[in-house]
Amino acid sequence: MFCLSNLMEPVRIANYLSPEDIYEHSFISFDGPEIIPSNGMTLQCSPPPEKIERNDLIFVVGSWGAEHYSNKRLFSWLRLQGRYGAQICAVEMGAYILARAGILTNRKVTAHWSYLAGFQEKFPNLQATEQLFTVDGNILSCSGASAGIDLMLHIIGQQFGTMLVGEISDQMLHHPVRQASDPQRKTLGRGIEKLMPDVRAAIEVIEQNISEPFTVPEIAEKIGLSQRQLERQFSKSVGCSIVQFGLLLRLQHSRVLLISTDLGVREIATASGFNSLSHFAYAFKKCFGRRPSAYRQAWPEQETAPHWPGTLGSFLETLNAHHKIVVPQNAQY
Repeated sequence: MFCLSNLMEPVRIANYLSPEDIYEHSFISFDGPEIIPSNGMTLQCSPPPEKIERNDLIFVVGSWGAEHYSNKRLFSWLRLQGRYGAQICAVEMGAYILARAGILTNRKVTAHWSYLAGFQEKFPNLQATEQLFTVDGNILSCSGASAGIDLMLHIIGQQFGTMLVGEISDQMLHHPVRQASDPQRKTLGRGIEKLMPDVRAAIEVIEQNISEPFTVPEIAEKIGLSQRQLERQFSKSVGCSIVQFGLLLRLQHSRVLLISTDLGVREIATASGFNSLSHFAYAFKKCFGRRPSAYRQAWPEQETAPHWPGTLGSFLETLNAHHKIVVPQNAQY
């Protein structure tokens, strides 16, 4: 709902600033007239029209549950609207729906970073990237949350120019207006502090090699620092060692795969860079308080609203309190 509001507000303000309305919208659903999201608000929807006008824009908005959502009527309808010439935009986890509908082939797509690993595992042949939004012909995608504002300002700018975009951003107090390729994440659990460039480069290496982790010396060589310099900068900037941080990222990666794919626990352990199933199960329970299989079974049917199982900030606080996850000294995290 947060992203849906952020998609709506720029066009509402565009209408407000114009002599007459330049945009109109409607809400449609294949799942009944009333949709209730996890924040409890109710959205009234109409049945889908048979045909959307050419050059209209369809937003497929999905959050928790979209990774398993399958509705053949919706898939057929989306393919038909694409053939009619409509633009289609996947919002947050709506990328799963467009992928299942078969309309992302040879397209660049993004989704919210917390589910991107699961999306790539589910659809390995699609070109997924972590950024705010993408525009690839008549197919768009948006990572969600406040990125919806930037996507809509981009669209408005393409149609009515940057002067209107500037006035809308002034009305919304939204500065600066971000570009499509801007990163989704900046702080990685460290409040609003900026990470040192070499530390961010090291984190990127870790994230790009989850299934086959680099050793600390290999990471240092990759970014052109001595191991001692890198370890000192990393500890100062992030608050934990490279090994500890890499372990957490691998565990978070495994968490996403557990809830968004049908892979077995052993396969997920391997995909997350663990050579031993027992080590994976121990580290997962130590970090998240549940065995991997128990976590998968509880998501999301046994919870009224899903919860992210532990933030990076809380993990670092735990480390500072000396309740550390045990990592062998010679381990490739």
